[in-house]
Formats: sequence, structure tokens, C-alpha cells
Amino acid sequence: MAESPLITRVNLADRSYDIQIGSGNLAELSSFMRDRCQGSHVVIVTDDQVDPLYADKLGDQLAGDEWEVHVLVVDAGEQSKSVEDVHELWETMLEEGADRQSIVLAIGGGVVGDLAGFAAAAFARGLQFFQVPTTLLAQVDSSVGGKVGVNLPGAKNMVGAFWQPRGVLIDVDVLATLPEREYWAGLAEVVKYGVILDAEFFAYLEQHVDTINARDPAVLTYVIERCCRLKADVVEQDECETTGLRAVLNYGHTFAHAFEAASKYGLLLHGEAVAIGMECAARLAHQLDRIDDDFLRRQTALLKSLHLPTEVPEFDGDELVRIMRRDKKADEGRLRFVLPTKLGHVELVKDVRVDDVLAALKAANAG
Repeated sequence: MAESPLITRVNLADRSYDIQIGSGNLAELSSFMRDRCQGSHVVIVTDDQVDPLYADKLGDQLAGDEWEVHVLVVDAGEQSKSVEDVHELWETMLEEGADRQSIVLAIGGGVVGDLAGFAAAAFARGLQFFQVPTTLLAQVDSSVGGKVGVNLPGAKNMVGAFWQPRGVLIDVDVLATLPEREYWAGLAEVVKYGVILDAEFFAYLEQHVDTINARDPAVLTYVIERCCRLKADVVEQDECETTGLRAVLNYGHTFAHAFEAASKYGLLLHGEAVAIGMECAARLAHQLDRIDDDFLRRQTALLKSLHLPTEVPEFDGDELVRIMRRDKKADEGRLRFVLPTKLGHVELVKDVRVDDVLAALKAANAG
């Protein structure tokens, strides 16, 4: 029997939606959706790894509860988050009879959520959308907040929209089937929330490394709920990144997105790139006298204790800088980074010198 779930509500200007977190939640998917939307046609978007584990069974579950269901499967991996793949989704949705009353349901990790959400945002000028994230990274970060989109070959997440879900259903039990590398990669975003918004949460992570690595359900339920609440608090104040507040969520991501683009999205998982990006951002902040040695030591130690990489792969530094100049946070080509001043607080720093960025890349490997 499912335990009583935790509910985190995201309150936005035009409407609110719930993030339901707990064990055994997948059994409640049909009622979760019916309570929050109109319609009976569901387009499930998933990938070829998640489909046999969860999506196919959930599709059968919905069909048995009198939903009309179509399951669309993409290849697993960042390469599927492309203009070509979203175009194929739109064409297949049209062939399957999707219309303005249809509902898009993303079942999978961050790639599936971003891709399905963008397909929903644009098809018929906007369809109702739900998320069932099946990776830790998607549960703590990408499924919350309404950012959806695809990559271009030269820049990550450059084409997209803000399209909020009707609801997010998180089942902690699915993490038991997550490969070790995927699980550890998700922990990078968990660490990020402690660094940028909550020093006490960062300390909690330090104190619970063993149970986190062991995937203890009770600890993970708390960790996921805390990350979702912290992100929701930011999104509620700056849903569409108009004030700059939401930029704090991109700590480490300017470096990370450059690593991903430079490797054609094939070398690093997103969370791995974020972990290395946070290490580089901390090294940059340390060079600029924004943080002390203790901050740097604690962040590096926590990342490593959670099996996350901190060294930069062999990229050309000048090429990384060229990619960073195309980052969404760049200002007319001038580099801007989210950098910490202490645990629990970061700021957007403008006009960072290229020499300092290159030095931070080298320092990450020297530490």
C-alpha cells in the first residue's frame, strides 16, 4: 500500500499545480490526472529504456481506466532532445488524431520531459501536460518549473518555451531501477540546491551521504521534496526569468552546457556536466575572492563522496569560451556566471574575464 504522499504546490499568477511525492504513487496516475484535467486522449512520450519498465504498463493502466492511449517512444539520451525529434513527435501526434483536447504525459527523465513538454507547448497552440519523472535528476529539478525545449547542435536548450504542467507525480520507488551512473548524476542537482539556497540542507546532505548512496526511500523522499520546494519558491517569484531571480538555478550550468555542446551531447550525462560545472564555478568564485577555502573544500568533498566527477575532460578552453558566449545568460557576448558568496547564496556576476574562466577550468583539474 502506498504511503501518504507529500504534496508541494507551485502557486503561479494564473494557476497552481501539485507535485505529489511518495512511494507507490504510480498506481494513482489515472486519478491524479482526472482530478486535474479534462479530456480522455493521452499521448504518452517516453524513451526506449523507460518504456518496458514503466511507460507500457502505465499505458495499459490508463487504457483499462477508459483513457484512449497512444505511446510514442524516442531513443534514450540527450541526442533525442532535438528539433528533428520534436518534429517527428508532432507528425505522429497528428497521425494519431491528437487535437486540442489531448493530453501529453511525459514518462521518463529530463530529456523526455523537456521534449514532450515542448511538443505539448506548441502542438495545437498548447496541450495539457503532465510529468511522471523516472530519474532522480528529473524528480528534483527538470520536471518542476515549466522549462521545456530542445537543443541546437551549438547550444543547449536554445529553442523552447515556458509551459507549466498540470501536475507532477513522483514515485520514489522507481529510483530502485535507476542505473548507478544515472542516479549519481541526479545528485548533482541535489547538491546545487544546498549551495544556492539552503546551507542547512547542504549540511544535511553531508551528514547523510551513506543513506543517500544506499538510496534509502525515507531520506530520498525528504531530499526530493526539499529540492522541489526550493525550486518552486524561486519559480513562483520569477516564472519566466524576467527579474533575474530564476538565474540562480543555473549554478554550474554555464560551464556544464558548454561541456555538453562541445562533446555533441555524447560524453557526459547532464548531472555529471553540472557537477564539473559547479566545481569550475566554485574555483572561479574562489579566484575572485568571493568564497573561502572552506566552501571550496566542502563542495568538492560532497560531490566526490556522492560519486560525482569534478575534473574537466580534455576540451579546448577557447572553444568552451566560444560556446559560453552563446549561452542564454550571456549579455551581448559578455560572459555572466552564477557564483556563490557563501553556502546558501549565489549571485549573477557580469563581465567575467576570459582569463579567469580559463584559469578556473585548469584549477578544477589541479584540485
